Amino acid sequence: MSVLSFSDLHWLAIIVAAVINMVVGAFWYSPALFGKTWAKALGKKVGDMGDASKGYTVSTVGALVQAFVLANLVRDIGLSTAGDGLWLGFAIWLGFMLFVMAGDTVFSGRSMAIGKINSGYYLVVLLINGALLAAWH
Repeated sequence: MSVLSFSDLHWLAIIVAAVINMVVGAFWYSPALFGKTWAKALGKKVGDMGDASKGYTVSTVGALVQAFVLANLVRDIGLSTAGDGLWLGFAIWLGFMLFVMAGDTVFSGRSMAIGKINSGYYLVVLLINGALLAAWH
């Protein structure tokens, strides 16, 4: 068993997980949900968030890599139910996202609103994608 390998993975599930990541992000950071609060906490307006094409490119690659790594973990641990995938997503968020992001938020002097919004996004994505990748064999 290799730590990261391309064998025995469900590639359609990985692509769907990456798409879910992007769709959740588009909704999460839209003015309809948290976009206005997030932009205001950054001292910007929703339309003034930098080079959108570069941001979407980085986000898309990140979503694919995240789904690939998560699929490897699901396979290597031997998870096969959505409930197990939910727990894995939560554990990854708690152990590798929440406190890293909280520390970054505090040390960078950013508003806790930014940290909560960003961390919440990753929680939702990891829960959904953990469940999806564990259940979809």
